[in-house]
Amino acid sequence: MDELMPVSIEDASIRHLDKLYEIEIECFKDEAFTKQQIAKLLKGYNSVSLIAKEDGEIIGFVIGLLYFEGKGLTGHILTLNVSPDYRRKGVGVKLLEAIEKIFRDRGVTKCCLEVREDNVAALNLYRKLGYKKAGRLEGYYKNAHGIFFEKSLVEYFI
Repeated sequence: MDELMPVSIEDASIRHLDKLYEIEIECFKDEAFTKQQIAKLLKGYNSVSLIAKEDGEIIGFVIGLLYFEGKGLTGHILTLNVSPDYRRKGVGVKLLEAIEKIFRDRGVTKCCLEVREDNVAALNLYRKLGYKKAGRLEGYYKNAHGIFFEKSLVEYFI
């Protein structure tokens, strides 16, 4: 990983939509969320959306949802994006750690996400941060299978 940058993490809002959509397309091409889907997620009552900024410029974002599953609250990372010029500089780590903290503060006990099985950089990031493979998602993406990851957000003290 290259040198960590001075990145600030802030709440995202609908006013950031154009830039977030631009980054989404840059990162995911034809598998990207539509602008309307991102707008709906940004406005959702059960969503958490954060942006990463360097020198006032948005360089990445993450959007997650909260929902009840069984007896606990689950956080689901729907999309994590870092502009290509800013990858391998700790931006993704900062975004994930920030959303996980918000999830914990809201009582979330488990976080999950999906990732393309051929996205080596993302797989390594999630494993490094403690996510464990919970399943394989056949044909989840247009031309690739997905991997379903989970992470416990409950801290055990002995």
